[in-house]
Amino acid sequence: MTRSRASTITRRSLLIGGIGVVAAGATAEAVNLDLLPGRSTMYRVLGLNGADGTIPDVDPVPSVSGTFVSASRNGRTVGWTIAAPASDTPLPVAVALHGYGDDHASFFGRELGWDRFLAAHIADGGAPFAIASIDGGNRYWHHRSDGDDPAAMVVDEFLPRIARRGFDTDRLALTGYSMGGFGALRLGGVLGASRVRAVSAISPALWTSAADTARGAFDDAADFRANTVLGRQRALDGVAVRVDCGNGDGFAPAVHTYVDGFDAPPAGGFEPGAHTHGYWRRLAPQQLAFLARHLGR
Repeated sequence: MTRSRASTITRRSLLIGGIGVVAAGATAEAVNLDLLPGRSTMYRVLGLNGADGTIPDVDPVPSVSGTFVSASRNGRTVGWTIAAPASDTPLPVAVALHGYGDDHASFFGRELGWDRFLAAHIADGGAPFAIASIDGGNRYWHHRSDGDDPAAMVVDEFLPRIARRGFDTDRLALTGYSMGGFGALRLGGVLGASRVRAVSAISPALWTSAADTARGAFDDAADFRANTVLGRQRALDGVAVRVDCGNGDGFAPAVHTYVDGFDAPPAGGFEPGAHTHGYWRRLAPQQLAFLARHLGR
C-alpha cells in the first residue's frame, strides 16, 4: 500500500513537473512576443539571459585620466579617461558614453574592463585604437533646458583635448551602453558620416513614445520628439552601425522597432541577455572588433 501511494505521488510529481516545463516554455515565448508584462523579471526567473561575460586576465592597456571644468555643462568639473596602447603613429579614437548612474571610469577596471578587453583584442591581432570616456551625468547625452549639454561637451571640449594628446580624431567612432547607447546613436546622427566612421550601441535606452520614457530622461514631450533616434535612422547613412540588445532587456521591444527602421539591418542583433554589466562584458569582444574594423579603414 505504501509502495503504491509512493508511486502515485511520484507519477503526480512527474506530471506536474512536465506541465511546469511546458508552461515555462509557453510563458517564455509569450514574454518574448510581448504578450505578457514583466519581460526582464520573467527572463531572469526562467534563466534565459545566458552567462555573464568575463574580463580577460591580462594586463590592461595604459590609461591616463584627468578632470576639467566644462563650460558646456554649466561649470561642472568632469572626469575623463583615455585607454590606449603605445603607438608610434596617431591612433583612431572610440568615444565611449556611459549609462545612467555610472561615470567615465565604468568602462574600465572591474566594471566593464574595456582596457583589458582592448589589450586582449590587440594581442589576438586586432587593430589598435584608443577608448576615451568622459562624465556625462544622468542627462541622456543631449542639451537640457537648464543649459547642461553633455553632447556639446564631447564635441567642443573633449575631442580637442583628445587631439592635443596626439590621437587621430578624424578617425572617430562612438559607442555606449544603455543611456550611452542612446547618446552614441543620437550624436552619431547629429555629426554624420563626415565626422563619424562607426557607431556601436549596446542595450540602448530607447522608447517609442514620450509617455513611456524614464523620469528625467527628457525635459518634456517636446524634448523627446526633438532628440529621439526613432525615425531618424537615415541620419546615420554612411556610418557603420552596430546595435546589440539582450532578449530579456526591458528596452528590447523599442530597440527592435529602431533596428527595423533601417533600410539595411545594422550589424549586431538580439541574443540571450539582460540589461546588466555581465551582458555588456559578454558583448565587449564583438563590439571592440567592430569598432577596430571600421576605424582602421
